[in-house]
Amino acid sequence: MHQTATGAVDWNAIREDFPILREQAHGHPLIYFDSAATSQKPRAVLDALRHYYEHENANVHRGLHHLSTRATEAYERSRQSVASYIGAANADEIVFTRGTTESINLVAQAWGGKFIHEGDVILLTEMEHHSNLVPWQLLAERTGAQVRFVPVRDDGTLALDQLSSLLTPEVKLFAFTHISNSLGTINPVAKLCQKARAVGAITLVDAAQSAGHLPIDVQEFGCDFLAFSGHKMCGPTGVGALYGGAEILNTMPPWHGGGEMIVSVTLEKSTFKKAPHRFEAGTPNIAGAIGLAAAIDYIERIGRSEIFKHDSHLAAYAMERLAELPGIRVLGPPSERGALVGFVMEAAHPHDLTTFADQHGLALRGGHHCNQPLMRRFGLPGTTRASFYFYNTTAEIDRMIEILQAAARFFS
Repeated sequence: MHQTATGAVDWNAIREDFPILREQAHGHPLIYFDSAATSQKPRAVLDALRHYYEHENANVHRGLHHLSTRATEAYERSRQSVASYIGAANADEIVFTRGTTESINLVAQAWGGKFIHEGDVILLTEMEHHSNLVPWQLLAERTGAQVRFVPVRDDGTLALDQLSSLLTPEVKLFAFTHISNSLGTINPVAKLCQKARAVGAITLVDAAQSAGHLPIDVQEFGCDFLAFSGHKMCGPTGVGALYGGAEILNTMPPWHGGGEMIVSVTLEKSTFKKAPHRFEAGTPNIAGAIGLAAAIDYIERIGRSEIFKHDSHLAAYAMERLAELPGIRVLGPPSERGALVGFVMEAAHPHDLTTFADQHGLALRGGHHCNQPLMRRFGLPGTTRASFYFYNTTAEIDRMIEILQAAARFFS
């Protein structure tokens, strides 16, 4: 479907699957370099959402009629799709959530509320998104636990040489991002999980920036939890997943209470289902889960290894072209990185630069990117970020450089 005569991926044909890429912004052809915030959606996902609402729309699990059965089957097939996509042992290890943020909050509330106590240590890194920082700060405040951080070096990588002094037996949880949403740093997940296991710590991986870009296998990683969002990988907004090993999920109390997550309810007491259903109170985002499964199918038809090679090429090309511009500082590793570049221009504040680019049809993102501690670490108010996906091209990067050159002249 997306191959040339030689069998290579036809990236130009893939662009045709995304109707929004034909839009214009301020009279210019749209160049969308903000996929780290949210990706665009192919027709296959849009069609899946429309099909569900037109042909299968009903509430799941509790109904005995035909439509409810079909909706339930589609919803649970989606759970299996997610499990297969990340290498989970079975579908019961997948909890549908609103996304990475809710997944991490679920762990902090349900697991952390039971197992984190005064004097315990929660280990994070200085590059964490606020979604993988604030929930743990709140938990520490409630329990009297302490929060430690693995420092970030000047090149944007973790100071792993300090890990042995930080990852001590007092650490009960080590939570870290797979790919930094500001630096593009790709962290060695399996190695970090192995070191955490050696001291008896539970691990949580924030895969928001990696789930749609490269192969993921939770069993190879050896992580206890992994969270990601559908909207960053061609799926709908408002849906994501939390992976948790079956054994650990069933040790956790419910987070939200309500319908569907119960076995029985009396006026005095309730008993609850096993995972994952004990964590999915109320009517779930059925269409969102189905749309996420459609996004997974679409991505798998292209191949995540091919996507990673393509995205890596775009990031490397962008780094090369940005180096041609005077007064530009690029953050993060100079070599292998995720599909984004964060940079600052001496002549313009990131907000001003992003606004200028928008007037020329270029969608960038300027600010702290929910990484305020990381920005302070580098002495910056924020950066301008260009983030790429498999529907982007080097020609679009060339156009970005032209616009940035014009901005440098304008603001000088």
